[in-house]
Amino acid sequence: MEKNKAFFFDRDGILNKAIVKNNKPYSPRFPHQLKLNYELRSFIKKLKDKKFVIIVVTNQPDIKRGKLLKYTSKIINTIIKRYFLIDEVYICEHDKSDNCECRKPKNSMLKTASKKWNIDLKKSFMVGDRWKDIKAGDSVGCTTIFIDYNYHEMKPKYYNYKFDNISKMIKKMKEII
Repeated sequence: MEKNKAFFFDRDGILNKAIVKNNKPYSPRFPHQLKLNYELRSFIKKLKDKKFVIIVVTNQPDIKRGKLLKYTSKIINTIIKRYFLIDEVYICEHDKSDNCECRKPKNSMLKTASKKWNIDLKKSFMVGDRWKDIKAGDSVGCTTIFIDYNYHEMKPKYYNYKFDNISKMIKKMKEII
């Protein structure tokens, strides 16, 4: 049986705009704070037409920190899943100190999705706006796409593509896939 190819998307900063304070990105904590990157919808439709599985892999430590209710997280993810035609959303609710296997930059969310959806990770893409997203994708052989919003934080050392906005990424990926 032939394996599927996938596009893995980080959530905050990619599918929806991150809330940026002091040039650092934060997740929305309430549905009314959710600002979708609408231009991605038609791109994702094209990906689905080309038989890509569409997966979200997201760290949401605010759940563990008590700053985001699980119920609210579920509402936000349902909105994103329905609007962008996402096949599945994988969430790490742990904080860094939990040292879990699912929190990016570790790759267990990608590996779990790969098993469930029969995905060939080497024919797949990981799109993210932080070094953790890119490292997770790179560690399993995905083609990595770094959207560099120039946050005040560490940048990834290795990536396959780098863009300063979603529009440029879409334009280039349409040429490639």
